[in-house]
Amino acid sequence: MPTARLSDANALKNGRRLRMLVALAVLFLLWWFVLDVVDREASRVEQVSATLVLSQLQSALVIKGAEVMLARDQSLLQHEGLNPFELLEHQWGRYRGQCRRALPPPGYWCFQSRTERKTAHRQEGWFIYNPARPITLRGRPPEVAQPLAWEVTTDFADRNNNGQREHEERLTGLKLEPVALQPESAQRQDAKRWHDESETGKED
Repeated sequence: MPTARLSDANALKNGRRLRMLVALAVLFLLWWFVLDVVDREASRVEQVSATLVLSQLQSALVIKGAEVMLARDQSLLQHEGLNPFELLEHQWGRYRGQCRRALPPPGYWCFQSRTERKTAHRQEGWFIYNPARPITLRGRPPEVAQPLAWEVTTDFADRNNNGQREHEERLTGLKLEPVALQPESAQRQDAKRWHDESETGKED
């Protein structure tokens, strides 16, 4: 009898341990599922918010480009590299203004001035977004902790669809152009702009 009672007690204890392990496994799976859902929802919200910012910036550039084309004392080339956030009446809480460091904090925007290119009225450069999570913006899926940048440039009537502006193709407005955050990329952008400005001077 004592042996049977001891065996029953061990079986009961083992049963409790098994039930506890099963319960812990179920709780872990639920916890993992909830975290995954929360992370995916946070990424979706961030992507929607960043896309909305880009859409508003592009809309502001369309209006600005139309105003410049109607004005006789301005040219679209003079507005390449401008800070498009200055065109918005609504100031986004996640826009930090001029970049004080190499990158803004995760989830924030800033404008990086190009010291080599300054006009009498403004600084030229590009604006940067540092995603807090891997999100896709305008078909650009960043890697983890990989910032994205855009620059205001001119749009043109690409008649031959080669992606390069020819001498006879007229400018049609302002647009956002992706920029690689590398010094050589900025140099190529400057070279392109100086070439366009020289071509414009020849036209005049």
